[in-house]
Amino acid sequence: MVKWFKKWFEKPLYPIGFDCLKTDMHSHLIPAIDDGAISLEESINMIKVLHELGFQKVITTPHVMNDFYKNTSKTILGGLELVRTELQKQNISVEIEAAAEYYLDYEFEEKIKAGNLLTFSDNYILVETSFLEAPPNFKKMIFQLQLEGYKVILAHPERYSFMNMEDYEDLQSRSVFMQLNLLSLIGHYGTDVQNKANMMIEKELINFVGTDCHNMGHATIYEKCQTTKAWHHLVESGKLLNHTL
Repeated sequence: MVKWFKKWFEKPLYPIGFDCLKTDMHSHLIPAIDDGAISLEESINMIKVLHELGFQKVITTPHVMNDFYKNTSKTILGGLELVRTELQKQNISVEIEAAAEYYLDYEFEEKIKAGNLLTFSDNYILVETSFLEAPPNFKKMIFQLQLEGYKVILAHPERYSFMNMEDYEDLQSRSVFMQLNLLSLIGHYGTDVQNKANMMIEKELINFVGTDCHNMGHATIYEKCQTTKAWHHLVESGKLLNHTL
């Protein structure tokens, strides 16, 4: 096991830019509606950095979480227009769309019934849950989404402490897509998360990667990901679907 993990921590390789992805599909760039960008200025500066790193398109995904961020399609799409207008004003040629990162809480089943969920591309929907435990009806909600025609993407599965490789493989067998956070590749969330991310990559369980960019502090360190063995392995596997969005 030690030898297996050692190969992921060898000296950095040459950088592979994010232009090979084309699209970032997880971020928090709309100002002042969740725990992401706090101002329009910060939002634009974050987008500039992502563009410089190679992204040509961003799909930003504000939190929708009943107890904390009660965002709706109206608040999200209204914020999107503010950002788009400013990008055009500054002549920044980045395509931007908005969806949401839905928290699977006690009211989410009602949201499914009500419809009007924000999706992207081929009816993909991004969902997350608690980092410590899944809701009792976790798999039921995923199945309900699929029955309604949504393609479910689980955000940053490597960060859920209650999940292991068997859980990820079970979700994959249920046609759930997995989105890895790029910062997991450099240990930003801790060594345990980094090790799980590496193992998921080795087992080819990852379908998408995302920046999950919340602030300029995040934006300035993504470049470090581009020289990791794990990132090279992901790119060379040909399994990532970001470019299809």
